[in-house]
Amino acid sequence: MTDPPATMTVAELPRQGVQTYELIHQGGPFAYEKDGSVFGNRERLLPAQKRGYYREYTVKTPGSRDRGARRLVCGGQARTPDTCYYTADHYASFRKIVP
Repeated sequence: MTDPPATMTVAELPRQGVQTYELIHQGGPFAYEKDGSVFGNRERLLPAQKRGYYREYTVKTPGSRDRGARRLVCGGQARTPDTCYYTADHYASFRKIVP
């Protein structure tokens, strides 16, 4: 069994992460076509859920010409997720966002 992800507050996210977090709760619009797509949790670092529970969103990386490695992955309803996680290293590790 994997250890639960470390936690962080919304205020601890990078500025672009706070913007993405707010957009998720507003329902968009999102800058990237893949934003809001199903995250499969193949790495099994997040708690197990049915397929389709988790969705991923890009956190812009200044200076990056593509989507970069930073993401928010949220579970539950699109505008009112049950939980969100931040990864700065393209799913190698996650930190759970707590209020």
